[in-house]
Amino acid sequence: MRGLLYVPIIHTEADLGSVGGDIAASGLKEFGETLWRRHEETVLGFWDAIAGYFDSIDVSGFKIYQDGMPAGGETAAAIVREALQTGSRNYQVISGLIRKGAVLVKTEDLSLVEEERDSILRIMQAKSRAQKLAEALKYKVAKDNLLERRDKFIAKQINDTLQEGESGILFIGAFHHVRKWLEKDICVAELKDVSKVRNYQELLPFYRRNKERAEKLRKYLTGAVAK
Repeated sequence: MRGLLYVPIIHTEADLGSVGGDIAASGLKEFGETLWRRHEETVLGFWDAIAGYFDSIDVSGFKIYQDGMPAGGETAAAIVREALQTGSRNYQVISGLIRKGAVLVKTEDLSLVEEERDSILRIMQAKSRAQKLAEALKYKVAKDNLLERRDKFIAKQINDTLQEGESGILFIGAFHHVRKWLEKDICVAELKDVSKVRNYQELLPFYRRNKERAEKLRKYLTGAVAK
C-alpha cells in the first residue's frame, strides 16, 4: 500500500510568479478592496491550517509533489529558494517539510506548465478589451485539454516514483483532477475537502449573493485540519 496526502491548494499572489501581480490587480478591480482583502486573509488562514497540520506529524522520507514543479534535485532546491524570497506560503510549508526530512520530486512537464503560464500572461497583458476577450476565449477552449494532460503527467509521476510502503504529499490546485488517474493501490487522504475548496473559489465572484455559504466555507478553509 502507498499513501498520499492530498492538499487542494489556493494560490497566493506570491505563488503565481510573473502573473501574480496582474491577478491581484484584477481581483481588486473586480471584487473591490474589502472583499479582495478578506479573500487574501482567507488564503493565508488556509495556509496557516495546512502548516499547523504538517508541524504536528513526522514526514521523514515523504515524497513531495508540487503543482508546477518541473524538476527535482538541485534545480528544485533553487526554485524553492527563489519562491521563499517572494513570500510564497506554499513554498514556506514545503521548505519546512524538507527540513524535517521530506524530499521534493519532479512533478510536472515543463512544456505544459509553460503553455498554461503563457496563455494566462497573454490574457493579463492584453492591450485592449477585445484582445483580452480573444485570448480568454482561446484559453477557455484549450484549458480542459491542457489540464487533463497535466493531470495525467502528474499522476504518472506519482505512480512511477512513489514506491510500495512509501508516503507522499501532493500540493495541487483545487480544479485539477489528478486523483482519477492514480493507481488503485494509492490510498489518498484529502487534508481539505476538494469540493469545498473549489466551491469557495467558484462562489467568490458571487460573494454578496451567497454570503452565508461563502462565510461557512471560509470558516472551514481556515479551520484546523482534522487528524
